[in-house]
Amino acid sequence: MKIEDEIKQQSFKSQYTKLLVNLLFTGNWIHHFNKKFLKGFQVSPEQYNVLRILRGRNPLPANINMLNERMLDKMSNVSRLVEKLRLKGLIIRKECEKDRRQVDIFITEEGLKLLDEVDKKLPQLELQFHSLNEEEATQLNNLLDKLRG
Repeated sequence: MKIEDEIKQQSFKSQYTKLLVNLLFTGNWIHHFNKKFLKGFQVSPEQYNVLRILRGRNPLPANINMLNERMLDKMSNVSRLVEKLRLKGLIIRKECEKDRRQVDIFITEEGLKLLDEVDKKLPQLELQFHSLNEEEATQLNNLLDKLRG
């Protein structure tokens, strides 16, 4: 469906204005499906992002600054997310041996199991994008990379 139909707006000042509105609308549309999907696993999209970062570093630790740098949503309160994940038993925090002012953060076996469960069901979420063929998905990825420059 065209963005004009979705938001009931007939025209835009320019194609760049339309692009901005379209990207914002589409980003929210994707976030809605992602949030609904992850709710079944009792994690938020931001918590899922932290777990994925930690899995990518496993068995090496991460710290709050590193997580902050790698988050998709730069406005996330990483300290709060880490504490919620710790309370769920999905991560552990340990005093850093090299710098006692820092805390090392590791994913637990329970966290890895949760990500395996999500990975098995991820194709269901990806169905949202199957209106594009693989070549179109590659082209859109390239255009989005180019847009961010």
